[in-house]
Amino acid sequence: MPNKKEAYLCVSAMLRAREPKLLNNDRAERMLDAASYEDAAKILTDCGYPDMSQMSAAEVEQTLAERRSAIFDELGKLAPDKELVDLFKLKYDYHNAKTILKAEAMGSDPKPLLSDSGRIPGLKLLEIYNEDKRILMPEKLANAMAEAKAVLARSSNPQLSDFVLDKAYFDEVRAAARKVDSAFLKGYAAVMIDAANLKSAVRTLRMGKNQDFLAEVLIPDGNVSVQRIMAAPDKDSLAALYGHTALEKAAVLGGEALSGGGMTEFERACDNAVNEYLRGAKLISYGCEPVAAYLAAVEGEIQAVRMILTGRLAGVKPQVIRERLRELYA
Repeated sequence: MPNKKEAYLCVSAMLRAREPKLLNNDRAERMLDAASYEDAAKILTDCGYPDMSQMSAAEVEQTLAERRSAIFDELGKLAPDKELVDLFKLKYDYHNAKTILKAEAMGSDPKPLLSDSGRIPGLKLLEIYNEDKRILMPEKLANAMAEAKAVLARSSNPQLSDFVLDKAYFDEVRAAARKVDSAFLKGYAAVMIDAANLKSAVRTLRMGKNQDFLAEVLIPDGNVSVQRIMAAPDKDSLAALYGHTALEKAAVLGGEALSGGGMTEFERACDNAVNEYLRGAKLISYGCEPVAAYLAAVEGEIQAVRMILTGRLAGVKPQVIRERLRELYA
């Protein structure tokens, strides 16, 4: 009887065959250098996208959302571990939760901003929430939404309610990695937490917030502990804290951001550090790792495609778009 790793042989081989069609840095540069939006969009047909050269920004967004959902659904059926794909769907559940709670507080309609890429389609989650059928939600998500709603009602501060949902999100990310029982996925969760915590520490210091605020923001169980981050009061100690880790370069840029530099390059470096960790899956022939890396690659690709196409449609200069792009997996 094959072990769990061998159960991934077929899906790993399928995704390895697909990897050459992923958007890579060279294709992204060609899109940026293309003479027109139409020419940029047509390059994507080589990556398996439909022709988006005549689409509006809203149509592009819908096409990208449908592509992501289709890949999630396909791999959700093929991957031996359901939790592996759920790990990537979680972000959209919690995005929807934030959207629903903020819309309720403001008396606005959340529907245009909801995503169908989570474990529960956006409109279905809204229906469950409105009808108070918490039992139909994953328990952690239901509890986090209830707590975040109470925090928002008490404080009128959406940022504080977001902190509640962010912590629940990372709790679920860690739980999914444990269920798959993959050291690679546990490491992925940890480096995601490191990147999120470094961003939070830099933003907190830039805003001049106190330690109590920082304690509310930080997520436990990264490679760099919450206690050590709390003990790093300035840019120099923060950079030293992340020395010799995947976030070393990002921490240096974070120090520059604390000295009046911009945040764009720093946040880009944080995201690139996570992507660099995922590239380690290229050295692994089969198992859950190539599937996780492919899912993350698709996420990065869709983000890049959205940024380039909507930017080109809006007349944003290619260099400005280029400065905001993250490194791609392929």
